[in-house]
Amino acid sequence: MDARPPTPPAEEMDSSIGVESVDPKLTVMGGGPKEQASDYANYFCSYASLYHQKQMLTDHRRMQAYYSAITDNAELFAGKRVLDVGTGSGILALWAAKAGASKVYAVEFTDMANHARRLVAKNGMEGVVEVIQCSVEDLKLDAKVDIIISEWMGYFLLRESMLDSLVRARDRWLVPGGLMFPSRCTMMWGLVNDEQDRLSKQQEYIRTMQDWYSFKGETKEFYGVDMTVLEAVYEEEQRGYYILSSFWAELDKGQVLGEPAVVQTFDMHTCTLEDVQGVDETNVSIPLEEDARVSGFAGWFTADFHGTEANPCPCPVTLSTGPENGYTHWGQQVFHLQVPHDVVGGGKVEGTIAVKRQKENVRLYDVHIKHKNVLPTGEDKSPLVSVKYAMP
Repeated sequence: MDARPPTPPAEEMDSSIGVESVDPKLTVMGGGPKEQASDYANYFCSYASLYHQKQMLTDHRRMQAYYSAITDNAELFAGKRVLDVGTGSGILALWAAKAGASKVYAVEFTDMANHARRLVAKNGMEGVVEVIQCSVEDLKLDAKVDIIISEWMGYFLLRESMLDSLVRARDRWLVPGGLMFPSRCTMMWGLVNDEQDRLSKQQEYIRTMQDWYSFKGETKEFYGVDMTVLEAVYEEEQRGYYILSSFWAELDKGQVLGEPAVVQTFDMHTCTLEDVQGVDETNVSIPLEEDARVSGFAGWFTADFHGTEANPCPCPVTLSTGPENGYTHWGQQVFHLQVPHDVVGGGKVEGTIAVKRQKENVRLYDVHIKHKNVLPTGEDKSPLVSVKYAMP
């Protein structure tokens, strides 16, 4: 998921969705109807857009991975009951039906459910696929399912906090020994050389502050109002956007320095709600064989469709959103350093990373990074730097 168009304000949302029926204790946002309505307006509403659905449907690496995982493992789907969480256009549900599933429940919270029904009917699968419009937390079925499929992943895997809903669906509706597609997801972390974009962002920040100084002077000269009292707030806003936020990027594999490190792996069959809240502070160390300028860090993920040890996929599939795999709509999240590391060959960049939900919007995350440049001798070339980036 992710990569969304602008959303309409809350007052323009479709009130027919019925967010009041959702138990607030069972949702990401919590709270009452007002909080649920806000969550719909700011998050779910964009998924009702065919423009957004098309953006995901034209991501061929995404499409090929799910298509292969389902159709190449059709024997696992034959005669089985399947739940598609967040079906969107219904494409995964259709593939599951064509793979031989006896029943597919395609759950979609938004009005995209209406388009999914039409697509299912057009493709002759209305006898197998049942599109249900509700939140997965509010779902009611007459029996459990054998397989749960979902494309829930956000930028750097966790953004959007959709995994909470998937875990709740699994705990409530998957039979013991049932299968999750994907079965395992891994957050990856790499060093990158991205000086052109890093310097460009810094120049944009400088230009926007220069524009503020001109604005402040003109407002005082022409209108007699001193804006100085707001300058620190404006500077904090702009610094937060240009310097202390991550950015979507489509990196070239040649920009990745050294071997990427694993930050966290989630087993979709066993991870708990507590597990998926974020990532606790985790040590990361990436050595470099040659001299290199490190412009920043990049985060991405992989998703494995491997089944379980007891019930493995005959044809395992892995989807990577890393630079080595070319374009996906997820891209990579890049975290530029304010001052680059010039690493000596044989040295390394080491430190920690933590990924924590934002208090203001738990669907978004802050990434806390501590890092330093270490010489081949083991001595520190630079002091430990600690910085918090927003992942908007």
